Amino acid sequence: MAGRYADDVLAGDWRRRKVTPEVDAEPDLVVEDAESGFCGAVVGFESGAVVLEDRHGRRRNFPLLPAAFLLDGQPVTLRRPARAPVPAARRRTASGSIAVDGVRAQVAKASRIWVEGIHDAALVERIWGDDLRIEGVVVEPLDGIDALDAEVRAFAPGPGRRLGVLVDHLVPGSKESRIVAQVTSPHVLVTGHPYVDVWQAVKPKALGIPAWPVVPPGRPWKEGVCAALGVAEPATMWRHILLSRVDSFADVETPLINAMERLIDFVTEPA
Repeated sequence: MAGRYADDVLAGDWRRRKVTPEVDAEPDLVVEDAESGFCGAVVGFESGAVVLEDRHGRRRNFPLLPAAFLLDGQPVTLRRPARAPVPAARRRTASGSIAVDGVRAQVAKASRIWVEGIHDAALVERIWGDDLRIEGVVVEPLDGIDALDAEVRAFAPGPGRRLGVLVDHLVPGSKESRIVAQVTSPHVLVTGHPYVDVWQAVKPKALGIPAWPVVPPGRPWKEGVCAALGVAEPATMWRHILLSRVDSFADVETPLINAMERLIDFVTEPA
């Protein structure tokens, strides 16, 4: 029996266990299945198993078991590579601008944008509200533009106090075009769209209709549209348009978009 226990079995660090390294099963990594001896390159994954392809084009699936593969003759544990994080898409505002996160609305500047009424103001807020808050520009509704020239003089526009005005039905020969012609201050930009009412600047397809109804001359446009579409009153129709049908600039016509972008650029231009 002499020498049977000549070596001290507890000598050295007996607590240290051999750890099999883990290796990412990247495409084209060549490994050998330790049990079957099948050698091939990683070509993918299927049902939680790695797919190996040998030099003859044969493919086999192997579960990702601990120490189940040999890499350069040494046991390894293959693991599926972590997916690279997908960059978050840049959030955009309803106007199509890149959203700026973590920025508070600025204190209102002296410059203003005027629109004809509360429906115009609500639509502008719906689409351009985020942009205007960051720029510190307030949108104010007028009660029509019949007294526009006098109201502009009372506003007293100047280099650091610009004024932009959005006008409905601004077409050559219209009453609106004659009123606008009276405003001559270089610190005021009046622009608009050709539609009778700002409702009409919403694309018909956004409402699920082929086109806006044609309203006979002499009849109020909003009331005529509501009657043609079977809606009881304009307030109900407007809630339907604004709250459930308009989500972004894609839901309104290009002339309105162009007019608003020009006004925003004008009133935010450095003095």
